[in-house]
Amino acid sequence: MATERNSVDPVDDAVIRQFARAAMLAALMGASVLVSIPIPLSPAPITLQVLFVFLAGLILGPVWGAISVLLYLTSGAAGAPVFAGLNSGLGILIGQTAGYLWSYPIAAALIGFIVHRGTTLRDLQSVRFPILAGTLVMATIVIYGMGTAYMAWLLGMGAWEAVTAGALPFIPGELLKIAAAIAIVRSGRITPVRS
Repeated sequence: MATERNSVDPVDDAVIRQFARAAMLAALMGASVLVSIPIPLSPAPITLQVLFVFLAGLILGPVWGAISVLLYLTSGAAGAPVFAGLNSGLGILIGQTAGYLWSYPIAAALIGFIVHRGTTLRDLQSVRFPILAGTLVMATIVIYGMGTAYMAWLLGMGAWEAVTAGALPFIPGELLKIAAAIAIVRSGRITPVRS
């Protein structure tokens, strides 16, 4: 009796490295909520999550950066306490801060696409500072635009009230996160994994 054997091609090493980095950044994003500072009059606290959204897009590019953030959101939806205040569950993904959370994969993809000029990763040392800074500012506008728009809709707030509660108090911290993300990728210690 003859047995038929099928061979399976192994997964490319670059894909394994990208997935490992995506999972690591998702885990760091989840751990970052251990630093969570409530803001008076705002449902969103100050956390370091956005720093890891920036790093996901910069280091992993548009595809794997977005996958990393989606891994984070999926783990939180499945019950891991990775959302602000060590919360979890699907309710957070439709609650007052859901607009911010859903903007994260979009922001990571946007950062990766602009900085890497598409889906092929390039050396971050060759990216000019104004491109890095401008892209991270643009991603911040996407995050806070979606976050405040959803919050305004959900809570019946006016536009200015939503911006005052959901964006303005966070601007100084976001500028520090932009500076930190640029310093990290410009340090030369982190390089994109080319496929």
